[in-house]
Amino acid sequence: MPVRESILEETKTVWERLKDRARAEKWIIGLSAIVAAALVLAGIHTVAVLLFWIVWMAALFSRSTDTTPPAVPVPEAVAEETDLSMLAAAFNALDTPILVVAPDETVVLQNHAAEKAFGTIPANTDLSARVRSPGILDMVRETIATGKVNQIEHSERFPSESVYIVRVAPAEIGSPNERLYVLSYRDISQARRIDRMRSDFVANASHELRTPLASLRGFIETLQGPARNDAKAHEKFLGIMHEQATRMSRLVDDLLSLSRLELKSHIAPDEAVDLAPLLGHVRDALSPLAEDVGVKISLVVPDDPVVVQGDRDELTEVFENLIENACKYGQEGKMVEVTLSGGGDAPAEVSVRDYGPGIPAEHVPRLTERFYRVNVEASRSKKGTGLGLAIVKHILTRHRARLLVQSEIGKGTVFTVRF
Repeated sequence: MPVRESILEETKTVWERLKDRARAEKWIIGLSAIVAAALVLAGIHTVAVLLFWIVWMAALFSRSTDTTPPAVPVPEAVAEETDLSMLAAAFNALDTPILVVAPDETVVLQNHAAEKAFGTIPANTDLSARVRSPGILDMVRETIATGKVNQIEHSERFPSESVYIVRVAPAEIGSPNERLYVLSYRDISQARRIDRMRSDFVANASHELRTPLASLRGFIETLQGPARNDAKAHEKFLGIMHEQATRMSRLVDDLLSLSRLELKSHIAPDEAVDLAPLLGHVRDALSPLAEDVGVKISLVVPDDPVVVQGDRDELTEVFENLIENACKYGQEGKMVEVTLSGGGDAPAEVSVRDYGPGIPAEHVPRLTERFYRVNVEASRSKKGTGLGLAIVKHILTRHRARLLVQSEIGKGTVFTVRF
């Protein structure tokens, strides 16, 4: 009896499935019946059409009622990893440095721009181990606690001065309860440099140009008035006016050069430059000046090439400034020694030594400031603008190099460029 009931129950179940299938496929069944009738009317044997229709129905009803493949549960870790991979692909297309931070303040992702700007940060590294700014860390913690967007202005001093708008915002990744935090750095360094450049240019140019402009105005008034018919005064004053105009031209050229350097100081050059032939070219170019002031320039370089990453024209300007200064301000020593060392695994160094009067110790830290002069009258008499060493400093900052100064009164000065 139980076996018979089981058979009846199974038969009932199959019948119910067939009825459900028939209801689900009623449009196909009806269409197939119409097609079969049309075939009979067209003259095809009724038995053949009936057999074909029975086989078609059998195939239709033999299919499983549910053709949708069963859903395969995706592990949570795999889903999260997929979400992070999609984030990484999107963020890597941006030129803005971006860090993705977990609620426990660990860095789970950084894009290529962040890696280039701040170095590689291994996954799951604590944010405070790589970001040392208390302001940024406090901002991130506040956003983690409150879920609100925050941003601050942040300045970096190394390897060059940079200014960023740092913004942190929550982002739901994966499930709604799973939240990460996107930390982005928008570089506004160039805008800040342009603002500072404008204000500095106005302040410095107005200060430095005031004297030659006053001289020119005075001489012009004299030539128009008392010396109108004095030929000798004309010749004398026109010579002085030409000298003052030339001084203003040099000053404007140096200010523009300094401004251009400031705009790209955060971009490191990538050209390979051999320093030995470059220094030889600078020495040859300055030989006429050295002869005029009675100074001999000696150059000592190693046999092997000493190659650094840099911009050839800018490095030429650096060593022209240093050697020219040594010739003009150390001419009492009659000798300027230029020495190149390093190469291979050792850092490259170029030293420029003069045997002049030397520089008092209190002036050495300020030598690279704009318009700073140890002796104002001596600098102007030698046609200096007070911007040469400021230009040198900005070029070396861009090249990630250092300028070292050693001086002793009565024994001379050594300027060393260390790469």
